[in-house]
Amino acid sequence: MTVRDRLAAAPDRAAVVRWAVPTVIAAVAGVLLWAAFPPRNLWYLAVLSTAAFAGLLRWRRPRVRTGLWWGFVYGLGFYLPLLPWIGVYVGPLPWIALAVALALYQGFFGVVATLTMRLPGAPVWFGLSWVAVEWLRSNFPFGGFPWGRVAFSQVGSPLLPVAALAGAPGLSFAVVLTGASLATLVVTGTRRTRSSGDVRGAVVGVVCLLVGPVCAAVMWSPVHDRDESSDTVTIAVVQGNVPRLGLDFNAQRRAVLDNHIAETARLAASIRAGREPRPDVVLWPENASDIDPLRNADAAAEIGAASADVGAPILVGTLIYGDDRDDRPTNTVLVWDGERGPIGRYDKKIIQPFGEYLPWRSFFRLFSSYADQAGNFRPGSGPGVLTVRAATTTSEQLRVGVSTCWEVAFDRSARDAVRNGAQLLDVPTNNATFGRTQMTYQQLAMSQVRAVEHGRTVAVAATTGVSAIVAPDGSATRQTDFFTPAHLTARVPLQTTTTLATRMGAVPELLGVVVAALGFLFALVFRTRFSGRMRRHAVPSGTRDGSGPGVSSTRAVVASPTAQRAKEPDGSGD
Repeated sequence: MTVRDRLAAAPDRAAVVRWAVPTVIAAVAGVLLWAAFPPRNLWYLAVLSTAAFAGLLRWRRPRVRTGLWWGFVYGLGFYLPLLPWIGVYVGPLPWIALAVALALYQGFFGVVATLTMRLPGAPVWFGLSWVAVEWLRSNFPFGGFPWGRVAFSQVGSPLLPVAALAGAPGLSFAVVLTGASLATLVVTGTRRTRSSGDVRGAVVGVVCLLVGPVCAAVMWSPVHDRDESSDTVTIAVVQGNVPRLGLDFNAQRRAVLDNHIAETARLAASIRAGREPRPDVVLWPENASDIDPLRNADAAAEIGAASADVGAPILVGTLIYGDDRDDRPTNTVLVWDGERGPIGRYDKKIIQPFGEYLPWRSFFRLFSSYADQAGNFRPGSGPGVLTVRAATTTSEQLRVGVSTCWEVAFDRSARDAVRNGAQLLDVPTNNATFGRTQMTYQQLAMSQVRAVEHGRTVAVAATTGVSAIVAPDGSATRQTDFFTPAHLTARVPLQTTTTLATRMGAVPELLGVVVAALGFLFALVFRTRFSGRMRRHAVPSGTRDGSGPGVSSTRAVVASPTAQRAKEPDGSGD
């Protein structure tokens, strides 16, 4: 190799390094976000993760395609370790495919943030863009996939009370805004030379850094010091366990029902012995009786006897088959009274794609034989509130809001229930198909955020665990272990007041989405017009933003004054 060849190869190696280093930083930042989620609960890593990604964008000021790549890599670093439970019993293909699809949303965020962070108030635009992409992912396609929203990583965080002010979207915004503000201050503080714009940016960074903590401080007392003079109710959560794990756990449906009957009988015996108080209502999990008790007299008799034995109505998770021609079932919670039988019903409204129904079934059958095992459920309707006659409260009736399993991830489920008078929330769930994975802890964190968001006690009843009773401040006051029959009893407050987040509903989130979209369009139009005027003066140059290793810096060895003037003032390139 000649000296000239070595000189030509050296810039290419430098280009590889410029491409690889920020790519690795983006991947590591994604992994940090994963580590913030349960069961680790290192909530502060969500702030550091978003700070790292925002700092990368401000430091390198990449081209749009580079922002897309970094965002995609960030998404892979986050979703791949977050979702391996998807493939526990169906293999790695669905898990990897879902992680890649979700990483594309993060890639789109990289595009949006690359452009909007060039506008004044960069941390605000970074936070708004994040919330907008979370909204998009939570709604499209097939109803959306809200799993992994930043808000759900904040159990135990001092920022958690923000959920009572602006809901889960507001909590996500507070976390991401804090991270982006830190990045702004670090990048500005490490520059060798500073302009007046840098000083203004630092001031904005300091102000934005205080927004989340100040809002959390304002809401701390309303969340943690609620009025104790309200009515109370005694609830019991029953976890019956299943005979075996896997997709065919309900092949022994009678055994699953019998397990919950048996654990309820143990609760009744404990009540008779004076060890536990008699509950006003007993909460069973999703799929506790996959035998339709409206069709099976034996199952109905057993459930009725269990209710009479414990002296309280039971909210039974079951499957109900309709009378229509295709006989598609509903995922249902029945209020079963020992004397009167079924007296209330809620059919799950937000059913899970690829689990309770399969879109494009014939297409996905080409890739996996498990396509035919996906359900074919019918969605329900209504506000999701069940009325129960409570024996020991000063109120004549107890109104229980229900968010069945998958529904708890969606803001509208719990919000609609509370707006329609729910005094406490029930989250019946069945996680037997996900084995001993982090999935159940991730879902429990959602219930904890909902408790703070709406100021309600949340009872989580799971077939295999983890079942829990969550106080209105988000703390899990009682909790079971995995894969063991158990029950929990507790006296909990009945709340009738609503938080600001409940009253405002989706309005703040939708306003944020609209503002983010307008900012993105403005930045896109501004960039296109500005770049169009400059491009005709520019000469080709080597890659300087790390967008790829394949562009040789030998394409232009001399930069003319005209080319220097053609560079965009924000260093974004085209």
